[in-house]
This record gives sequence, structure tokens and C-alpha cells, in this order.
Amino acid sequence: MSPPSTLTQIDIYKLRKVCSVCSLRELCLPAGLDQRELAQIDQLVNRRQPVKRGDYLFRAGIELRSLYAIRTGFMKSCVLHEDGREQVAGFHMMGDLMGLDAISSNRHICDAVALEDSEVCEIPLSELEALSREIPSLQQHFHRIMSREIVRDYGVMLLLGSMKAEERLAAFLLNLSQRFAARGYSATEFNLRMTREEIGSYLGLKLETISRALSRFQEDGLIAVRNKRIKLTDIPALRALIGHQACGG
Repeated sequence: MSPPSTLTQIDIYKLRKVCSVCSLRELCLPAGLDQRELAQIDQLVNRRQPVKRGDYLFRAGIELRSLYAIRTGFMKSCVLHEDGREQVAGFHMMGDLMGLDAISSNRHICDAVALEDSEVCEIPLSELEALSREIPSLQQHFHRIMSREIVRDYGVMLLLGSMKAEERLAAFLLNLSQRFAARGYSATEFNLRMTREEIGSYLGLKLETISRALSRFQEDGLIAVRNKRIKLTDIPALRALIGHQACGG
């Protein structure tokens, strides 16, 4: 008879979900926190929320109550035009923080939709602000995250304002590559969770243009595409195509 375990399966499941042992902690939290500070944050982030594919995490116009860190899955943020057309504003993956759009007006300006079954960690904003007064590095970290979002927005403006179609797509693929690598995944092979139409909306290009550009990249040996699986076979050539590293992170 094996000796009784000191932790039940439920205890182990809870332990794996706290911030202090989360594999994405370095993306969400500042470095150098001591055990007491980590325990305080574990108490703050005490609600995990599943979001099924196609469901909304939040809707435009809703009052800001919480920020959300994506623990697993992939999401998009989008805005609806008056004529009903959807404009994709961004794609978000594990470790990204969502809801920052609402901080200035206290209401969300976009919808957040799950592109696959996901799970988010809900961070009540009022409690986060109170804890940030006790842990200055926490507040500084969130300021850095907001700055990173601004830099990413500038990168998108550059894409839409000065790059040709193939350059935009190359920069987009390189950006995804960098973001996956930062999370410990392959920088050269990954699944595209979004549709080609959604990529086109984000890059300001038509669906046919995205399809043609992907086909051209494949013909030139820059990528290999199989359904939604994409492999970057010549990253230096993709970089050369746009003349610099892709913006964002």
C-alpha cells in the first residue's frame, strides 16, 4: 500500500494555477518579487475564467472592472463599424494582458473574442491598484506593459501607412514568430489561430491579397503552409523583405 499523499489532486490543480508557479509569470509579473509579494498577488488573482471559442471576454461599451491575463488560448480584439463590418485591432496570446483599452475612459472600446478555447486570469482593477501602492515594482511593470501596447500600435500604424502588401504580411509573421519564441515555443513553426480574412482585416488587406501573398511566399521558399500550420523556412529572407525586424512583442 502506497503512503498517503500530503496533497490531494484538487490541491495540486490549484497549486499549478497560482501566479507564483505559473510558467507565464515572467510575462505577467515583474521580476524580483519576494515570497510575501507573490502570495499577495496569488490572493488577488483568485478567479480563472474559461472562454469558449467564439465567445466574448468583454464587449465594447461595458464598464471596466477587471484586467485579464490570457493563461491559455488565443484571442482577437475588434471594433464594429457602423455598417456592421468588423475591424480586427489585434491578436492576443498566452501571457498577454487584455482590457487596457478601457483604462482612460473606464469603458471598453473594443470587443474581445476567443479564437480557440481559452482560459484567462481575472485581475480586479480596484484591488490591483491598491496592491500596486504596496508593491511599487508591480505598478512600474504595468506601466511597461501599457508602453509596450503603445509601441505595438505604432508598429501597426507603420504597417498600414508605409508598407506594401507582402511587406505587411512578412512583418506580421515575424512578429508572431518573436512572440511565440518569447513564450518558449518554436519561432519557426506554429498554427495560425486566426483566419486569412481576419489577418487581412488587421493588416488592411483583402482576403485575396493575403492568399496571393502566402502563395508567393511558399513558391519562393520563404514559408511552408499546410492548412493552418505554417513553417517559416527562410526567416532572413522575410526580414530582408521588410528591411528590418518586425515591430512589437
